[in-house]
Amino acid sequence: MTTHRTGSDTVVQVRGLTKTYGSRDVLRDVDLEIGAGETYALLGPNGAGKSTTIEILEGLRRHDSGEVRVLGEDPISAPRSWKSRLGFVSQSTGDFGPYTPRELLRHFATIYPNPRDVDEVLDLVGLTSQAGLRANKMSGGQQRRLDVALGIVGRPEMLFLDEPTTGFDPEARHQFWTMLRGLSAEGTAILLTTHYLDEAAQLADRVGVLTDGRIVAEAPPAELGGPEARTPLVRWVDDAGITQERRTTEPARLVAELVAASNGAEVPGLEIRRPELEDIYLELIAEREAADATATAATGSSDAARIIAAAPHHPQHSEGAPA
Repeated sequence: MTTHRTGSDTVVQVRGLTKTYGSRDVLRDVDLEIGAGETYALLGPNGAGKSTTIEILEGLRRHDSGEVRVLGEDPISAPRSWKSRLGFVSQSTGDFGPYTPRELLRHFATIYPNPRDVDEVLDLVGLTSQAGLRANKMSGGQQRRLDVALGIVGRPEMLFLDEPTTGFDPEARHQFWTMLRGLSAEGTAILLTTHYLDEAAQLADRVGVLTDGRIVAEAPPAELGGPEARTPLVRWVDDAGITQERRTTEPARLVAELVAASNGAEVPGLEIRRPELEDIYLELIAEREAADATATAATGSSDAARIIAAAPHHPQHSEGAPA
């Protein structure tokens, strides 16, 4: 079930968004809302439609049908001043030429009406000590930080982050998370795509799971999939050496029963797992793929039946005919 925000703080509003390339439906009736100060993580496998969604919201690609509003404007027809209210960090690192981070940030700052202080931005992304180096001589992780710096220097009201921490080491990722929380606290709306599920769990107020062009689930990270998806899993090895597992809301009781059954001895392979966001996400994707495969098989069987029914009937050994 999709939840929607209401009120004047809505920054992104999408209703019934569809996009088709040839005969392939890339997006199918997508609804999405993001409010001021909210971080929304759009999750999904490669090819699910995440990048297409972001490109439509940024005004880089037209949609086929549905309603799209970002900061109150249709991205395709929005005035030039609208772009100055947005920040972008794409999947690929930009071409920085022979310039330094400080030179690039000073240049980009002139484009925006209310930019951040350049030194403040350098500090936020951890590039103060590299501020005077040529950007094309920096490491991949440092260049990625510069991408982020250029995305936030304009103090955007809406920030698009497409796999922003690719190439970051663990310490840099945590610093980046702290920075994003600060931007959210200032009222910046953030749309994040990431393959790091722990990142989504840490940052997102809500997550949406996009697969096969549809948002199949949407909720705060701690609630995605509903209560049943978070039922603990107890796994152990039985007397025959076979791994057993059972979901239960009372894992301690089940463990006590297993220990009693083994006369107080250690239960081989005993493990209690509480599903995390990654487990639930993978299960949702698997369920959708299974449902799509079943529907495809049913459609194929139906089509075959129609073809057989429509085909001319030529009995080979009907009554009265020569054998």
